This record gives sequence, structure tokens and C-alpha cells, in this order.
Amino acid sequence: MNYRSAWVALMLLFAVPALEAAAENAEPTEAERADQSRHLSKTYGEKLKSALVRAIKAGGPETAIAVCNVSAPAIAKRDTASSGWSLSRTALKLRNPKNAPDAWERSVLLKFQDQIDQGADIATLEHYETTTKDGERVFRYMKAIPTQGPCLTCHGSNVSPSVKAKIAEFYPEDQATGFALGDLRGAFTITQPVP
Repeated sequence: MNYRSAWVALMLLFAVPALEAAAENAEPTEAERADQSRHLSKTYGEKLKSALVRAIKAGGPETAIAVCNVSAPAIAKRDTASSGWSLSRTALKLRNPKNAPDAWERSVLLKFQDQIDQGADIATLEHYETTTKDGERVFRYMKAIPTQGPCLTCHGSNVSPSVKAKIAEFYPEDQATGFALGDLRGAFTITQPVP
């Protein structure tokens, strides 16, 4: 081996670990952030659905309303703390005014509704992009939430008087009834900071 070949081999020996370390520390791509967000929103949705089903079995739909009021924000808060990202739900027809969409979220929800009106499968609807929020660069993700059968108990057109009364107790300005199976109920919304 000549001096030049030895030099190249030595440089490669040090370069490969440096390149591997750089790859491990690289910022995730938009596609990777979307995958992470997809996973987080799916996990959050499963936790919320599980809590609601347990509440309905334990005390009926009136109990589930309290779960939505107390447990849903607590689950989101825990998931936000563990991920470092902002996680919540939003909708065009609100039950909880604290979940009101900002301008970006509203435009995405309207886009989802247009796509549904044109025949898109609501289960596949998501949107993500890197943008700015409050002057900071962020990655934002939204995943459409379809109205499912159990949702109609509290969000449908034929809500029982006892459920209506419990909704009014927790949400006096409720707008979130009159939904049909498969309607756009809202969306999970995630914001990730981007360095």
C-alpha cells in the first residue's frame, strides 16, 4: 500500500463514523415528522376512544361527556409533555371553545370538507407542512376525525334529553350536534418545533 492509499484509507476510517453521527443528529425530514405525527395522533385517538368506551360502560353516555371534558385534555397534555409537541383536537363545529381552530387549522378543516364533498375517503385525509406560527418555524400536521357510530350518541341528530342536559352543563355554547355517520367531526392537530 502506498502513502496515498494509506492516507485515503485512514480518512475513510474517520469519515464513516462522523457521517453516521451526523445522520443520527440530523433533523427529521417532513415525511419523517409526518410519520411521527401520524403515530402520535393515532395513539391519542386510541387512548381517548378507550377512555370513552370505559366511561360509557361504567355510567352511560352522560359519564362520557365528563371524560371528554376532563380526560381528553389530560391525555393530550401528557402526550404533549412526553413528545415535546403540541397536540390537541379542533373542529369547525365546536363543543369546547378552547379547541377553536386558528386560521391555519380552519383552512385545513375547510380543505378536508371540500375533499369529502368531492368523494374523498375521510379516513385518509391529512395535511402537513413546515410553516410559521407566532413568528417561529414549526411543522404542523392535521388528521381528519370521522364521525363514527358511538360518536352519534353525543354528536348526532337524536341526542337524548339526559345527554343534552349534561352537554349543556359542561358546554353551554355547544355547536357539535347534528352529525351523521362519516361526517367530518374534526381533526387531531399537532405542532412540532423546527430548529
